[in-house]
Amino acid sequence: MNLIALLDAAEGTQKQNPLYTYIFLGAIIVLFIVFLVINNRKAKKKEEETKSMLDAIKPGNKVKTIGGICGIVKEVDKEDNTFVLETGSEATGKSYIKFDKQAVYQTDAKPEPKEEVKAEPAIEEPVKEEAEKSNEETK
Repeated sequence: MNLIALLDAAEGTQKQNPLYTYIFLGAIIVLFIVFLVINNRKAKKKEEETKSMLDAIKPGNKVKTIGGICGIVKEVDKEDNTFVLETGSEATGKSYIKFDKQAVYQTDAKPEPKEEVKAEPAIEEPVKEEAEKSNEETK
């Protein structure tokens, strides 16, 4: 008897309305699209921050490369997108190595903050003139 009741219950679940299936699939697709959009925004923001950090590298900045080499930037070539790194000391001997800017792992260079252009309130000269005329008339 229990076997028959289980089979009847299983048949009842198989006869669901297909509308629920479409709603469930639609919800999954919408969530996937939302995830992709949010992930894309985060990636663009991180790429922008990295680009601004690399553009801020100037001679005198301390840099650590992805290979673990630490040193001070001596020269930057914007055309080739490279820089020359000085490593070592006077006692051990200095060496100069040319790197691509993409090889930077860490730096103390701070990107310049973006200047926001604020709209200045327009000064309306005619209004001031009218106020002065009305003050003169009342005198």
